[in-house]
Amino acid sequence: QVQLVESGGGWVQAGGSLRLSCAASGRTFSSYCMAWFRQAPGKDREFVAAISWSGGSTYYADSVKGRFTISRDNAKNTVYLQMNSLKPEDTAVYYCNADRNWKAQSGGGYQGSGGSWGQGTQVTVSS
Repeated sequence: QVQLVESGGGWVQAGGSLRLSCAASGRTFSSYCMAWFRQAPGKDREFVAAISWSGGSTYYADSVKGRFTISRDNAKNTVYLQMNSLKPEDTAVYYCNADRNWKAQSGGGYQGSGGSWGQGTQVTVSS
């Protein structure tokens, strides 16, 4: 399994920006699809964004489409989440996920089980 470490979380005012990073161990990073999920207090974990092995395909939750951008640098074993126009409802712990399979579902959504997970990074957006 790959080991994942997230960073870049913090506190920001509504309308601001943050960039999250997720660094992966090992030499097989390009064989993993990468995704970001988040979990707000008292709520279930939800999908945010995903990117395919080479970065050629991306997929976003409707709630972040147009505001967040997922990208990856396979030479640095790192995936990023650029978050712009942040809203208070974006407040959550953000988790990085690595899986050898692309988990977008035909009926919409992205499967949230399986793969490797990081420890999470807190993002707080104040109004």
